[in-house]
Amino acid sequence: MKILWNNFKVAFAMYSKIPMPAADWDKESMQYAMCFFPWVGLAVGILEFLFWKILEFLGAGSLFRAAVLVLIPVLVTGGIHLDGYLDTMDALSSWREKERRLEILKDSHAGAFAVIMGCVWFVAALGAAGEIRENVLPAFCSIFWISRCFSALSVLWFPNANPKGTAAAFGKQAQKRAVTAVLVVYLALACLFLGWFHPVFLATVLVEALVWMYYRRMSEKYFGGITGDLAGWFVSVCEVTGMVWLALCSLGMERLI
Repeated sequence: MKILWNNFKVAFAMYSKIPMPAADWDKESMQYAMCFFPWVGLAVGILEFLFWKILEFLGAGSLFRAAVLVLIPVLVTGGIHLDGYLDTMDALSSWREKERRLEILKDSHAGAFAVIMGCVWFVAALGAAGEIRENVLPAFCSIFWISRCFSALSVLWFPNANPKGTAAAFGKQAQKRAVTAVLVVYLALACLFLGWFHPVFLATVLVEALVWMYYRRMSEKYFGGITGDLAGWFVSVCEVTGMVWLALCSLGMERLI
């Protein structure tokens, strides 16, 4: 139990701003950390649900409600995934050779394309969140869990472009087969959860799986594998894609009703 507790603390300390007791950052404490990475998404999803309900009760407008829904995951994670997204968009937009792209990923300065694509992300997320209604709220809250399940699987099994990076460290120290089995169970539970509310919501997992497949192809083609920044890119793109898909579902279900 002590090992699992340490792995839990490492996952939350690394991927969220939720206060955690001091963790032992040793090999044992990283063996199962990826099992708890989706739990950060679970915390985000629960907060999204609670704040949506509170704002609905208070009669908040759709724009204000959408802004809160978009900001919650950014604040809970400290923007760690968006940071990777911005760095990756800078590197991709450079159209330079692989080695130069990897150098850009490490550059702490934000280029023009990072700013532009950051604005695109927030506009897309805000527009999609503004269309989220109660009929798709459970599915909306689940995308933060699902995206991190896929992200954790990529850390375990995708080729790595930076053997000394954070993603590589978590992947190397993990008990891959055991953690993979847990993550597959997580995704199966997500499918059951979504299917219980409405069969159409199962396509949410498919949409995010397609982003995951593109992520592998893109990372290998342009970077030679994944890095921590690319993992952040994936989580950010996966979540905003899920938001847009569910916004379309919400609109479609309203028309049918």
